Parts: sequence; structure tokens; C-alpha cells
Amino acid sequence: MTPGLGTQLRHLLELLDGAVEEAYASAGLRYRPRFTPVMRALMACEPSTIGQIAESAKISQPAATQTVALMVKEGLIVSEPGTDDSRQRQIRLSPRGRAMLSKLRDCWKATQMAADSLDASLPRPLSQSLDEAIKALSEESFGSRVTKARASLSGAGTRSAKSAAGKRRAESGKNAAKKKRTGDA
Repeated sequence: MTPGLGTQLRHLLELLDGAVEEAYASAGLRYRPRFTPVMRALMACEPSTIGQIAESAKISQPAATQTVALMVKEGLIVSEPGTDDSRQRQIRLSPRGRAMLSKLRDCWKATQMAADSLDASLPRPLSQSLDEAIKALSEESFGSRVTKARASLSGAGTRSAKSAAGKRRAESGKNAAKKKRTGDA
């Protein structure tokens, strides 16, 4: 049985993230791949709110909130009350996070080179396929596609049920006519 799209994507991410996490560890870093979008967002604009990080990193706000919380626990970033609104947190790199940047940049370069190598070994670059899939999903969400598929299935189920009922009626009619003819003979 061929695994579904979700299973394939999770497996691909496990293979990629596992190798990248090992590369961070071998560089002497206690760092997870999921931290990278937040770290890059903060490198581009600091301080930032969770919403700004989510937008810059192209991740959901709940994902940004979870990742920021993990990074605060690891001591990579700090979260402080906003100056205008104390309910809105201002996120910035901690001294420990800032000290990692040089090693992180080296790891990111190596990771990009490995990704380029993977793309080159495929008949079609994975990065191109992913870009196209993301674009297609921004034009019509996967949820919309699932809804259409379910409607199509329920419509097909209704049509096939009607078709089967029609066949049964037709066969029943033929049998009744046959019985009548044989009874008359």
C-alpha cells in the first residue's frame, strides 16, 4: 500500500530535520530546526511581536507562539512586555542566542548546500515542487479541495445508489413480466 501524502511529508520532514538537528549537535549547538524561522525573523527585525514573527517566518501565529515559548525556555530569546501595550510581547535575541549566530550561519550554509545537492539528484527539484504546491494551495486551500472531493463522493454515492435502485426495479419488472408470461403459457 502506498503511503498517503501526509505520511510521506511527515517522513520527509523526519529525515530532513533529524539530519539537520544532528548537524547542529555536531557543531556544539543546542538548537532545533523549528527555531530557524523565528531566529531568522528576529535577525531581520528586532524586537518583533509574535504576529510580526509569524508573518515574517510564514508560519501560523499558534506555531510562532509555541516556538517562541520553547526558545525562551532554552534561553535563546527573551520576551518582554511591549512599551505601548504590555499585553503584546516584544521578542528579541538573548545574549546566548546572539552568540550562536556565527555557528548557525555556518550550519545554514551547509544545510543549503545539502538541499541544493538533494535538488540536483532528483529528476525535478524538490524545492520547485514545494514552491508550486504552496502556490497552488494559496490559490485553493487543501480544505477546499477536501470539501469538493467529499461532495463529489457523496454525489457519486447518491448517483450509484439511485442507479442500483433503478436496476433493481428494472430487474423486478422483468421478472414479474417473465412470471406472468410463464404463468399464462
